[in-house]
Amino acid sequence: MVIVPTRRSYGDACGIARALDVVGERWALLVVRELLLGPQRFSDLRHALASASSNLVADRLRELEGRGVVRRRKLAPPASSWVYELTEWGRDLEPIVLALGTWGIRAPLPPAPTTLSATSALLFLRTCARPDPQAPATVCRLELDDRIWTVRIAAGRLHLQPGEPAQADVCLRTDPKTLAALLDDPAALDAAMAAGDVVVTGDQSALRRLLGDSRPSAGSG
Repeated sequence: MVIVPTRRSYGDACGIARALDVVGERWALLVVRELLLGPQRFSDLRHALASASSNLVADRLRELEGRGVVRRRKLAPPASSWVYELTEWGRDLEPIVLALGTWGIRAPLPPAPTTLSATSALLFLRTCARPDPQAPATVCRLELDDRIWTVRIAAGRLHLQPGEPAQADVCLRTDPKTLAALLDDPAALDAAMAAGDVVVTGDQSALRRLLGDSRPSAGSG
């Protein structure tokens, strides 16, 4: 693996410092976060990182690609679009980024207005999920920010992947902040539906089970 030296280095031989030489630039780890659930187009990343300029996102991607954390490739037809994805080395950052999220959720929220990407809300869902192994298998079609995700729960495990499910027990359309709020307080679903913040079709009991099984445990933030 060839790694391009950073333009700014701590000049410290410690592995922590060397890691920060690679991913310590502002927005770098948030780019990594957005790629944890699969490849993304530049426009997807730009939308998710709304507070960063296009040039800044492009700079971070260029640097991460040069350092071997991210790679760029062209999708096969008919899509034929260019996407960014984590390399094998870049994917090794996943437990580190998730641990930072668990640690950082206890920090105060920044002043409003704030943003929350679909990937952030989905990682929260995946991290908090504790499905009942005895519960029936469930498939949820989840639409966030005009992107479709498939959430499958079976045998006490939650599986999350981009794209349409072949068949869904329940469909949920909402925004990332509302999803995160419902994961924190599943009892708010009726009020969110009444307010039009969520649209649910199909088996509502399956959705309530998903939200209830994914509620953060005490002390998680």
